[in-house]
Amino acid sequence: MDGKAVAVALVLYLVSMAGSEGKALEKTNEKGSQCQCLSTHSTFIPPKTVQDVRLSQRGPHCKNVEIIATLKDSREVCLEPTAPWVRLTVKALLARARDNTEPLVREKSRKNTPWSSSRI
Repeated sequence: MDGKAVAVALVLYLVSMAGSEGKALEKTNEKGSQCQCLSTHSTFIPPKTVQDVRLSQRGPHCKNVEIIATLKDSREVCLEPTAPWVRLTVKALLARARDNTEPLVREKSRKNTPWSSSRI
């Protein structure tokens, strides 16, 4: 090959590599190794239509805080964390969860157990 053909081949190779470099896949697999939200929704969603809300903190898997709402029709919607209504909703959900926490292990009363009676 002459020098021009080698130069053209090298330029084409470098251009193709430059086009593929830096493209991050937003969602690569189910293990959560990348961000789950490709875009976010900031318009108000009525709370009656929301079944569940998941909060994903930023970390090595994703640089963004992600709030994912599962609607009652099984659709998942990524919410914009900076939207005022989203902040209020998350704050209310966290307060409700904090108020409803119960100990995982309850202490049983010995008064009503068969082995605690005085007949033994």
